[in-house]
Amino acid sequence: MHMADITHTEPNDVLSLEILKKFRIIIRAAQKYSQWVEKQCGVSGAQLWIMQELCEKPGLRVGELAGKLAIHQTTTSNLLDGLEKRGYINKLRNTDDQRVVTITLTEKGLSLLLSAPRPARGLLPEALRQLDPDILVQLGLGLNCLLEGLHVLDEEAGMQPLPFTM
Repeated sequence: MHMADITHTEPNDVLSLEILKKFRIIIRAAQKYSQWVEKQCGVSGAQLWIMQELCEKPGLRVGELAGKLAIHQTTTSNLLDGLEKRGYINKLRNTDDQRVVTITLTEKGLSLLLSAPRPARGLLPEALRQLDPDILVQLGLGLNCLLEGLHVLDEEAGMQPLPFTM
């Protein structure tokens, strides 16, 4: 590293550091919210989100739920297994095609969902849903540019629910 690299301040340095701080705030807020949800109701933030989706549209399949949460089907199945073991959901096989499994909330699951913290989808997903569409498009474009600047990407990370450890 050259001495000039250490002492030279680029015009974007201040702005980029401010944006970095905002990323940290967003990630930590999402993590804290998810931890708080788990402490309050005993299910993860992703599991609560699944329950919200099932409340709004009973009978979804695993793949449909995975799509609604933007996570892998395997991850979704694991989350559902935990909910099923605790009696919050039912998995029903289609009589015509045994491969098709639909999921519904049980009374116990609905009761938990109704008493759970809001927003059930999570802090970050709900905040994104509330953004003006034009702002959301601009945010997406900006994040795409940022991702292109990262030379080591874990694209699979985008298909894993929060929280993650830092």
